[in-house]
Amino acid sequence: MIHLFFMATHNIIFTAGGSGKRMNTDIPKQFIPVSEKPMLMWAMEAFELFDTSIKRIIVLPAERISLWEELCEEFNFNINHQIVEGGPTRFESVRNGVLHADDGGLTGIHDGVRPFPSIDTIRNAFETAEKYGTAIPYINSTDTLRQTSGEDSHPIDRSKIKRIQTPQVFRTEIIKKAYQQDYQEFFTDDASVVEAMGHQILLCKGNEENLKVTTRMDLRIAIMLGNLMKK
Repeated sequence: MIHLFFMATHNIIFTAGGSGKRMNTDIPKQFIPVSEKPMLMWAMEAFELFDTSIKRIIVLPAERISLWEELCEEFNFNINHQIVEGGPTRFESVRNGVLHADDGGLTGIHDGVRPFPSIDTIRNAFETAEKYGTAIPYINSTDTLRQTSGEDSHPIDRSKIKRIQTPQVFRTEIIKKAYQQDYQEFFTDDASVVEAMGHQILLCKGNEENLKVTTRMDLRIAIMLGNLMKK
């Protein structure tokens, strides 16, 4: 376990509202087994290793809560957490989770389908948010990029492009106030919600393994990573 130097209570909210449609599976993708356990459990264990005292909140669709409870029993998963019922959109689901976060300290929001955030990534995000109020992890783009305009295109300097990950971490009073806003179409992640309040968003280093499992190819990669981590 890595002990934080913070004294206040901290929260981590796991968003777990995926349906699994893009993978053509009946089970929500956050519950799909990765190396013998659901990927959401991998993510929660990473934060448990980081700090056992952090308050863990899982936001789930109402119709999936009983399934999650069954999985916890099946896999003997005993990391303490609070379950919060989600809303019809990610924005409303995160808002519900934020309402249950303890005041003071920091609150992180993490995709339940990112099973492998490294301890360094989590620590970077929390320490940066402690210092500046906001933090989102990133990795550099390694692809050649072009921007299109009609039939034309031109290259983009990839050194200026960052691929954003989670956990996105904020001082709790900032994220709570941000989610009092009405939804806007440009709210693509939690950072964009906070940025709309006039806060600067600070970047911190993420890790390549912290992929978001969206497609079947992503799942294959996650299974390979899980197998390596078990050794």
